[in-house]
Amino acid sequence: MKKTISLIIVFFLFSISLLYPKIVKLNITGPIDSISEEYFLESFVKIRSMSEVELIILQIDTPGGFDTSMRQIIKTIFSSPVPVVSYISPQGARGASAGFFITLAADIAVMAPGTNMGAAHPVSVLPTAGGSDNEGKEKGEEKKAEKNADIMMEKVTNDAVSYIKSIAIARNRNTQLAMEAVSQSKSYTANECLENGLIDYIALDMQDLLKKLEGKTVKMLNGSEYPLRLSEKEIVEIDLSFRQKFLKTITNPSLAYFLFILGIAGLYLEFSHPGGVLPGIIGGICLLLAFLSFQILPINYIGLLLILLSIGLFLAEIKIQGFGVLGFGGIIAFFLGSLMLIDGPIPEMRPSMTLIIILSICFGLTILFLTYKVFQAMGNRLVTGP
Repeated sequence: MKKTISLIIVFFLFSISLLYPKIVKLNITGPIDSISEEYFLESFVKIRSMSEVELIILQIDTPGGFDTSMRQIIKTIFSSPVPVVSYISPQGARGASAGFFITLAADIAVMAPGTNMGAAHPVSVLPTAGGSDNEGKEKGEEKKAEKNADIMMEKVTNDAVSYIKSIAIARNRNTQLAMEAVSQSKSYTANECLENGLIDYIALDMQDLLKKLEGKTVKMLNGSEYPLRLSEKEIVEIDLSFRQKFLKTITNPSLAYFLFILGIAGLYLEFSHPGGVLPGIIGGICLLLAFLSFQILPINYIGLLLILLSIGLFLAEIKIQGFGVLGFGGIIAFFLGSLMLIDGPIPEMRPSMTLIIILSICFGLTILFLTYKVFQAMGNRLVTGP
């Protein structure tokens, strides 16, 4: 009987907590990609199912990301039934590129001391056009390709400038500085943003932020006014799901690249030494995880083919003794393919150059060693008989 009464009390208190006004906190950290977009949209579905949400706080620390994901997040912010606060935090964080657009799109924009935002010039992830096989037309084709690329980049930039202008006008922010952050890649400190009307407040931490917002009235896009009563409100944080955390981990460009190379190496060891089993299992798992991440990352298939070509050249060097020429060509193809494999719009969405160099050197040394052993075996005396 006592246990039943206790359960009823707990259920009653839980029900009351659901009805009590809350502040919901979301985190936008790392590159903005399709996983960030999925997390954001799913979080807003959960928020709409909650009762009495008073405020949504987006804590931002991002180098930027994909334009399509950024625009979907901004659409969701604009359609929010309650005020949305963008907060670049903690100290040392940034809201660069796509993060700049999202910060300005919120009803209230706030930065922590020592943070910055801007540098929002769009970067194309389209592969460059190749040259012509006809030598007489090669230079003309290159110039034409460069001209087309410049026109495309100009169109993308103008579109981004127009988009940030519309956001700044809608949120009554400094339109000129917002446009210069896109067209000229300008970046601003927290104090510069506050002084020039890009943000509304500078807050040291979450408590300071809530203190500054207490009692303020927010004018929503639909013209309605929303007074904030934030004292003693519960802060509910919605985190990434296990699946989203897993995908975020394996879509790290350096890890995805490493898994791909490790997978190829494991399968090669299994095929060249049948019966090992473990290299084949590890290689297969790594390769499948790499392909899963490649579905999310912007993959350049020319880079992928160059890496596969390098593997073929390495095998040919060992099998038919190309006297180092095939191996050297394989190293060059491997390095170039690694550089081109993941064509992200920002450096954080590309494999680490250090990792690429290390793996290229390791493959090169391995091929040189195997080639040396082949030549050494060729020079040995023929031994036959019992």
